[in-house]
Amino acid sequence: MLYSGVSWGADGYEVEVLDVDGRPALPPARFGAGQMESLIGHLTSLGDGLVTVVESTIGILDGRMMSAGLDVYRADPQIVPGRPAFGSVPAGRLARAAYRDLAALTRLDPGRGTQTGREGDLEAGIADGAAAVDALAAAGRCLSHGPRARREVALTFDDGPQPPYTGQVLDVLERYGVRATFFCVGLNAGAHAEEIARMREQGHAVGNHTWSHPFLPELSRAQLTEQIERTGAAIAGAGGGRAPVLFRPPYGSRNAEVMGWLRELGSTVVLWDVEPFDWAMPGAREIADIVLGQVRPGSIILLHDGGGDRSQTVASLAPMIEGLLDRGYRFVLVDELQRVTR
Repeated sequence: MLYSGVSWGADGYEVEVLDVDGRPALPPARFGAGQMESLIGHLTSLGDGLVTVVESTIGILDGRMMSAGLDVYRADPQIVPGRPAFGSVPAGRLARAAYRDLAALTRLDPGRGTQTGREGDLEAGIADGAAAVDALAAAGRCLSHGPRARREVALTFDDGPQPPYTGQVLDVLERYGVRATFFCVGLNAGAHAEEIARMREQGHAVGNHTWSHPFLPELSRAQLTEQIERTGAAIAGAGGGRAPVLFRPPYGSRNAEVMGWLRELGSTVVLWDVEPFDWAMPGAREIADIVLGQVRPGSIILLHDGGGDRSQTVASLAPMIEGLLDRGYRFVLVDELQRVTR
């Protein structure tokens, strides 16, 4: 058996691999932010018997790794403490955690994603932050949907940009003349600046989705600030625009404390009211049918253009868009819904 750990930092990723005796099996390997496929290829080349460990601060790798057939585990802070203000604990420590006690880690399920085994923690945090969400919404700085009296909807896409899927999404939107809002991850934004530029050129809006897609209640205020500010700078630099104010918390993760920090940071928090769970790959027709079944005037629809295989999401867009157009809906940007809501 081999134990691999994958860490992240400002410029990309590092991989360390230990053998069955806990000794380095290979020299550490480094991959740039735009080299996820090379990283995954490196791991899959090691063959069967490999386990791969990531932190809960990186939520854009596990889906792609599991799609490639890798066996992925999550190491939580009590297992590998001492996260820096920005970045993860070293890859070697993640690999060693698996070598020491694999049973203490959480094996990720492709159908449940990074939050496998702690969905209850996510729901508890959301409940804890409910009053803070309401207060921020009353101030015009948080929304889950727009006005119900207008037949308008907002398509939103999370976790990109990620070739080839972001480009394919943009192709479909361009064909139908539909504008959308993309909540981008900083690691991907810096690596694929041309996709951000294209979003802006086509009239789409770009929002902030953190640097590495972490579970927010585990972060300190300083760590959250780094995630948001670095991502804002990367998006501004990539697309030639300003740092976005719109912010979507990964997984919708939050609690009262996190919502307070977001208020202080000046973020406008964007949630959603339609979720087809496209990241779990239920099938393109199922994704479109769920959206068409749940949508209401003012809905914000949550989809994904990154974080895994998004071919089903791409294939769902044409029937989804045509179905909404047939029902008389108009597609708007999130900030247009926000202006009307105010």
